[in-house]
Amino acid sequence: MTEKLSINIKIDGRTYPLKVDREFEERHRKAAKIINDIVLQYRQRYVKSDSQDMLAMTAFQFVLKTIELEEQVNQSPMFDELKKLDEDLGDYLLLKE
Repeated sequence: MTEKLSINIKIDGRTYPLKVDREFEERHRKAAKIINDIVLQYRQRYVKSDSQDMLAMTAFQFVLKTIELEEQVNQSPMFDELKKLDEDLGDYLLLKE
């Protein structure tokens, strides 16, 4: 069983207490740092916006990146090859019936 660790993550000036697996502590801290860096970039570009706007744009940026990565996986040659193998296997099984 993985030991849980209590940590505090600060995002845009607010502290969030979390219980995380010890092995993932650095991942959580890195994620918070990346979020804070992006919020700071937006804050420098859009001086008059509030924190909610900055966090919303940061979340939007991450979702766009996630969608882009999902599309890359779905368009990869390996995905196409697996799809072809699945079709070939389906055809073979139909012939065996």
